[in-house]
Amino acid sequence: MARGISSRDFDKFSKAYIGGLKKSLEQAARRNPPRVQIQAGSSTSGGVLSSSGAIESSAYLAQLLMWLDANHQQRPAEYVDVTRFVEEHQLEDEDPTVLALQLEQHGLVHIARVMTGATDVHLTDEGVVAVQQLKNLQRDRAARLRHTMDAFLRWLYDTASDQTPINPVLFLATPSSYFAGAEISGADLHQTLSYLAEHKLIEHIDTDPTTVAITPQGASCALAGGSVQDHVNQPKPGDNVTFHIGENTGNIAANSRDFTMNATTNKDGIDPAAIVMLARALRQAAPILELPEDDVIEFTELATRIEAEAASGSPDQGRLQRWGTSIMGILNSPVVSGALGSVLAAYTGMVLPGLPPA
Repeated sequence: MARGISSRDFDKFSKAYIGGLKKSLEQAARRNPPRVQIQAGSSTSGGVLSSSGAIESSAYLAQLLMWLDANHQQRPAEYVDVTRFVEEHQLEDEDPTVLALQLEQHGLVHIARVMTGATDVHLTDEGVVAVQQLKNLQRDRAARLRHTMDAFLRWLYDTASDQTPINPVLFLATPSSYFAGAEISGADLHQTLSYLAEHKLIEHIDTDPTTVAITPQGASCALAGGSVQDHVNQPKPGDNVTFHIGENTGNIAANSRDFTMNATTNKDGIDPAAIVMLARALRQAAPILELPEDDVIEFTELATRIEAEAASGSPDQGRLQRWGTSIMGILNSPVVSGALGSVLAAYTGMVLPGLPPA
């Protein structure tokens, strides 16, 4: 979103914008029935549940449940015709019988099946509990924002997957802009846009009003079918690097935070098996230390020499320490960044005693 716009200002603007949009639709309906709708390709239709089957993800079903509860509060014993809900909300494309059947499948209503149809329903005890759960979810800010991020990104992909800029406020006129039966606010949308842009799933376009476009990374997230949080939290290349060395009694696991490092030395100060493991770990690490090409070659050759010397049967401690010192010099040089270089330097110092401290 354009810099300097607060979430409160955005909320005020979005409400005014959507209010004007709805008014225009009503005027168009009177001039050109049937009513014109702006439904820019939302992948989650109002009456159909998402793949997770959660009632809060369906705008119309959750709204219908809340509407039934309001009627239930006034007339607890009466059945209510779902057709009234469809008419009051001007949902010409929704079949009241299908909506009633979907709620019945979830055990939330009883249907009074008569010759005239199956749209008269009454809340079950499970339905009353579900209404309370929806009310609790409406107050769950984290759950609401997760829904908004997922729903907005899917809508943006369906609407403008070719990276065409679009006014994000149009999302608030779609069925997906509801969570647990309540409208998504402009403030929630404002925060969602900031989060998606921060993680490079959308791009802000400097227009008036501001528009957004989906990025290739955002399209990939939408196509994957998971949530935005799944995409953002998935491991990135380099987050976890583990060295697996055959027939070893120790291991190195290096990442930005934690690592496990076991090494032993014998009474003479040299453990050939541990040195062989060290050399193999150094060779495995060479391609991912981001060294200049010449240093990669030198680093790999030094590791090979160390392994060959350790496996010779009578390793020369002086050679090992000389080559190890060269390895340490590279690992501690400015060309190596991150925790991996420090881990390997410490491991080298443990396995090859007598070297300068890491």
